[in-house]
Amino acid sequence: MFDILLIAWLGKPLWMWLAFFSLVGSLLVFDLGVLNRKDHAIEIRESLYMSAFYIALGLLFGLWVWWYLGPEPGINYVTGFALEKALAMDNVFIIALVFRYFAVPRLYQHRVLFWGIVGVIVLRALMIGFGIAAISHFSWVLYIFGLFLIATGLKTLFFAEQVNDIARNPVLHLMRRRFNVTDQHYGRHFFVKLPHPKTGQPTWFMTPMFLALALIEGADILFAVDSVPAIFAITTDPFIVYTSNIFAILGLRALYFTLAAMIHRFHYLKYALALVLIFIGAKIFVAEALDIGKIPPAISLGVTLTILTAGVLWSLWKTGKGGTQGDELSV
Repeated sequence: MFDILLIAWLGKPLWMWLAFFSLVGSLLVFDLGVLNRKDHAIEIRESLYMSAFYIALGLLFGLWVWWYLGPEPGINYVTGFALEKALAMDNVFIIALVFRYFAVPRLYQHRVLFWGIVGVIVLRALMIGFGIAAISHFSWVLYIFGLFLIATGLKTLFFAEQVNDIARNPVLHLMRRRFNVTDQHYGRHFFVKLPHPKTGQPTWFMTPMFLALALIEGADILFAVDSVPAIFAITTDPFIVYTSNIFAILGLRALYFTLAAMIHRFHYLKYALALVLIFIGAKIFVAEALDIGKIPPAISLGVTLTILTAGVLWSLWKTGKGGTQGDELSV
């Protein structure tokens, strides 16, 4: 009976995957069923405590990966975890814009983020699975990913000041044309049954809460187009890729309530992220050109952390001098 748990699935024993999904499922149940059973506005102090917990848990999982699978998988996990955390900064900015556009009350923002995370767990699995299948059949796909990361990094460097206009979002326009949508909030509900304006019959309507959730999920898909190829350029181990992504994202909704209040203090981090994407994409071609094989994971981790740390410190220093860039987002 227990032999089935030793069967390899995507390169790792089945029990490792089951243990991971059980841990994530338990965290989600504990979060929604215990910590946030009652809707409440999450303040910065609570956000920091929750963020510290999820970051510590993610790093502890990385230590277990290091101990059980070896130093190289451990370093690759930490690199992917740190990279995904940093890339999530842009995601936080978009989430704040969405919440402000739909005037989602602070009381219910955690609820939207929670179900957004559940969607991300599924969507990232599909995207990573597709990427693994593509790489396993066509090794040159990694070079396509590398070129894409370099192009994305260069675009971010030169067009980082582009402003997102939620009102012009094509997904939002499509949903408002094809479905019944109400502009009024109805508490914590994503859907509500109301009389149809033409027939008077009870009809299900989407509330602004659901529209916000849909746009946040759509934004994550767009950001995954950057983050998934980035970690594939670090490692193609499905277990490391997926677990580092999910553990980094799990704490995003907790960290959001802190970062959204001070997103303007990290104005220059986007340039550091651009440099990281260029470095990760370029190292694939550098290793091939120099015929040195794979660049050691420790070097990738060191360069990534150095660039990100420099971006954070530079941002805090510049904005702390009174040179605040952009308006603080109200959440």
